[in-house]
Amino acid sequence: MSKRTLPPAMIGIIGGGQLGRMMAISAKQMGYKIAALEPALGGPLSQVADLEINAEYDDKQALTKLLSSADVSTYEFENISSEAIQEVATADNLPQGHRPLYITQHRLKEKTAINDCGFQTAPFMSVTTEAELHEAVAKIGYPSILKTVRGGYDGKGQWQLNSDADLEKVKAVIQDQECILEGFVKFSKEMSVIVTRNASGDVEAFPAIENIHKNHILHISIAPARIGEELALKADQLARQLIKGLDFVGTLAIEMFVVGDDIVINELAPRPHNSGHVTIDACNVSQFDQHIRSVCDLPLVKPEFITPGIMVNLLGQHVEYALNMWQKPEFAGAKLHLYGKDELKRNRKVGHINFINSDSDELEKTVERFLVDFPD
Repeated sequence: MSKRTLPPAMIGIIGGGQLGRMMAISAKQMGYKIAALEPALGGPLSQVADLEINAEYDDKQALTKLLSSADVSTYEFENISSEAIQEVATADNLPQGHRPLYITQHRLKEKTAINDCGFQTAPFMSVTTEAELHEAVAKIGYPSILKTVRGGYDGKGQWQLNSDADLEKVKAVIQDQECILEGFVKFSKEMSVIVTRNASGDVEAFPAIENIHKNHILHISIAPARIGEELALKADQLARQLIKGLDFVGTLAIEMFVVGDDIVINELAPRPHNSGHVTIDACNVSQFDQHIRSVCDLPLVKPEFITPGIMVNLLGQHVEYALNMWQKPEFAGAKLHLYGKDELKRNRKVGHINFINSDSDELEKTVERFLVDFPD
């Protein structure tokens, strides 16, 4: 039987970045206390936490201390040792368990799991040697994308292959680590669905969100996605069936490609997602509220967008521009969220800004004006 955790209980969060910070803000609004485990002092989460434990994420002693200090715990990102979690956690103190980490932190396991649940991904093959790379290219063809099976985000750890000439450039990559070759998907639109399942098995999904990337990094998210009712229903059903099929607890972000009338799944993240930040200001419940409810095994809210919204991601080089634009009366209603990072590094996510308007056309025009001189 699942354990319902009520305020003023303490929630432990493994990871100290912006996702943990926004989880904590939601949890504190509900009356919970927060314990954080992170290697560095003074990160975005620790600024709003009640207890901070500084150690590496695979430090079993520190993990045990966090789990014993909190009434229930969760994690804010997937690059955490699933082996360490499996060894020290229980279903009571960490309802998500290690499986979401084990599957989603390894691209080959992830795509295999998606296919095993009956859903479509790009064609893929494991690549551990130069011979396997040639075999995979012969079957999948060009263009294709070579990716490391572990790590990598925002375009890191991947190389597009367009011809045999590109194979020489990635020989060293294969020698160092296990990879996967994926076929290139010709899509018309990228979107994501944020779906949540609590420990009792209840499932709720946010309407699909449309995503536009720039230099492999999420640039803007448009909610709800500009798609027809039939495709929106298909995305909703897919998300609900997939989280049940995987038997995950917590939040699962499903990145998707729209290909004609079909949906091809790209990647999974077992946590709140960058594209879901728009839900904070445009929805009746945010992805972070829903995630906290799920790990505490509270009833989930049926999400709906109260108003259309567009999120603009802010990287280090964008903050000065965004603050200057935010002073203008026409953008005064925009909701600015900065993450408390101590350094505004170029191409690193440091905040976002949400625009909301009941008139979708006017909303898009406002964002266009805001982005007119947006820095690269």
